[in-house]
Amino acid sequence: MRNLEALPLMRYNNCWQLFIPLDLSRFSPGLRPKPKNTAYDTAINFRRSMMKNRQRQKDTLFSILIFCSAFAVNLLIQKLFTMQTLVPMIFVFGVFLISLKTHGYCYGITSAIVSVFAVNFAFTYPYYVFDFFVGESILSAVIMLAVAVFTSTLNSRIRDQEKLRTENEKERMRGNLLRAISHDLRTPLTSIYGSSSTLISKYDALPKEQQLKLLGEIQEDSEWLIRMVENLLSVTRIDGAKVEVVKTPTVLDELIDSVLMKFSKKYPNQKVITQIPEEFVDIPMDSLLIEQVLLNLLENAVFHAKGMTELTLSVSLVGDKAVFEVADNGCGIPEDALQKIFTGSYEKSAAPVDGTRSNMGIGLSVCAAIVKAHGSEITAENRKGGGAVFRFALERGGEDDGQ
Repeated sequence: MRNLEALPLMRYNNCWQLFIPLDLSRFSPGLRPKPKNTAYDTAINFRRSMMKNRQRQKDTLFSILIFCSAFAVNLLIQKLFTMQTLVPMIFVFGVFLISLKTHGYCYGITSAIVSVFAVNFAFTYPYYVFDFFVGESILSAVIMLAVAVFTSTLNSRIRDQEKLRTENEKERMRGNLLRAISHDLRTPLTSIYGSSSTLISKYDALPKEQQLKLLGEIQEDSEWLIRMVENLLSVTRIDGAKVEVVKTPTVLDELIDSVLMKFSKKYPNQKVITQIPEEFVDIPMDSLLIEQVLLNLLENAVFHAKGMTELTLSVSLVGDKAVFEVADNGCGIPEDALQKIFTGSYEKSAAPVDGTRSNMGIGLSVCAAIVKAHGSEITAENRKGGGAVFRFALERGGEDDGQ
């Protein structure tokens, strides 16, 4: 225990209050200040560049495939039939598909120009020579360019609207989260203020046991606040438009052991039944974020599963996915909350009268954001025998993709 006489006093609102320095990094390494231009930022920029190059390659291969398919179909029609009226229509349809499925104007306009050359060279008399003064070639060029430009413009507008809708959804989620945690933050802060005020005003009159109890309550509430801040930071990180999850292969046994070790330190009296495959399982993920998801789900059961006598953490292999489940046999989830429990908009009907903390809204919103950033979805449902089960799946093996 620290010597209170050695701790400084701070003047705040004309009142002298005890200042107890708190080392946040002792509870959460993620809250330590990070230097700029780290290797992590370099890796993120490199991965972003690789993803852009990969998208360009996909668009290029798709354009070549569609153009070659249109050319082959026209050659087949020319061989089987004598009519040439379908040739421009098939190329126009190919230009439309390329403009619709690729990004930007370049691929559509390029395919339109190349298609005009192809029609003029291989499907317009005299064959296999270029003659751009034919009225049909000029008309085909105008039509194909118009189709490419209009389709690419429409496609860009649709993508911009989708991006705007996503941003609006993120802003709505942030607002819901702020409303959901207003009471959860106020309760421990009030407790910390009350305990510290009691220590300062009645320090000489309080017995040592009472002082230790008050200091323990301050420490407990401070640790809870740190976990809440960690959740908020995770939402900010995952919701960032330019932030990606860096996946690294993680051994399932090591992940579960780490989660159970951290959970048992906070809740030594709560037993967790584990069910995991006996075989070696390697899953690409951000292990720290997935640990936070599992810890949030386990803590959620401890806080909210009234009457719970059994808490289970299980992992099963279904095809190329690993399915994580956290189940309890408590009171279950209200039906009206199941549809919006992960959005942060679930509002409790009344604040707890006993001052207990509740972080279901923010904690589960964090879980949903992290799992979505890993390319999956998290679900919740009530069990037939009583209680609730939370479930999400992660891809096994494959490439290390950042979402």
